[in-house]
Amino acid sequence: MEILDNFLGKFSKDMGIDLGTANTLVYVKNKGIVINEPSVVAINSKTDQILAVGEEARRMVGKTPSHIIASRPLVDGVISDFEVTERMLKHFIEKVHQESFAMLPRPRIVIGIPLGVTEVERKAVEDAALSAGARQVFLIEEPMAAAIGARLPIQDASGNMIVDIGGGTTEIAVISLGGVVTWKSIRTAGDELDQNIIQYARDHFNLLLGERTAESIKIKIGSALNMVEPLETTMRGRDLITGLPKEVVINSNQVREAISRSLRLIVENIKTTIEITPPELVSDIYERGIILSGGGALLKGLDRLIQEETKIPVRVTDDPLTAVVRGAGIVLEDLENLKEVLSASTEQSLPKP
Repeated sequence: MEILDNFLGKFSKDMGIDLGTANTLVYVKNKGIVINEPSVVAINSKTDQILAVGEEARRMVGKTPSHIIASRPLVDGVISDFEVTERMLKHFIEKVHQESFAMLPRPRIVIGIPLGVTEVERKAVEDAALSAGARQVFLIEEPMAAAIGARLPIQDASGNMIVDIGGGTTEIAVISLGGVVTWKSIRTAGDELDQNIIQYARDHFNLLLGERTAESIKIKIGSALNMVEPLETTMRGRDLITGLPKEVVINSNQVREAISRSLRLIVENIKTTIEITPPELVSDIYERGIILSGGGALLKGLDRLIQEETKIPVRVTDDPLTAVVRGAGIVLEDLENLKEVLSASTEQSLPKP
């Protein structure tokens, strides 16, 4: 079987995958990022067929008839629906190999996982990828991948601090000598901010918002600091009193008020991580600053808020949304020299020299 896998592997394209709660990104060896789609799958429950994956499925969320289920198979960065995740991965593997002659693609895959996941959760990621057609699966912790993607000198004897704010988790890590020294992983991130906006609309305007509407409000006018000239947008939903459609104007300062508690939690955890970091590394971090990555890093003023609270320079990495998958891709291109940064697999051995 292994000989056959290796033979099929010659015609397969090795992949780096950022399996995120909100989005899945795929990097293909020697090609770069080829897929960047929402982690959503629409399934027809009558026939058990996949109707759509990614952007097409996301457009169906909250708009489907009873027999079509549009679900997000990852919650808080970990697999909540194994079968759907496997089918989503299979779809992406096949999509990547569409133009090649591989009848049975058997790629090697590097996948980013959150820090602090349990052995069972790690195994679920490995098994889903293997069942989807991978011949070898390597796991890398997301902040480590984000740091590599941000081109930080992670193998040096110096402290690098990265805060990766995704959809389901915020990963805070101090990295030195190719390993994570101190870290915190919290389940407060982009999705939680959307929920805060939904709750705020319900409490203050008796308005029921959908998740997609809340997310677009966050992206359009959300900010971490009060703005001198507040931005405004309209939000549409259902009036909880009359049950009829309703439109309300909301400004950026109201959105900031809605998300402030969750942001405070992220900032407090960054401070706690710094407090438990060895002083030598803290001085390096003070000199180099904190790096923000992930979609949450795009929230207006978040870098300034963290800088004000920690008194440490903060910068957002270039294209923060793709930092993790770029890091997974860099590891994929040079597995031999970077295998130390990979997370210990549950049963598979790392590539042999």
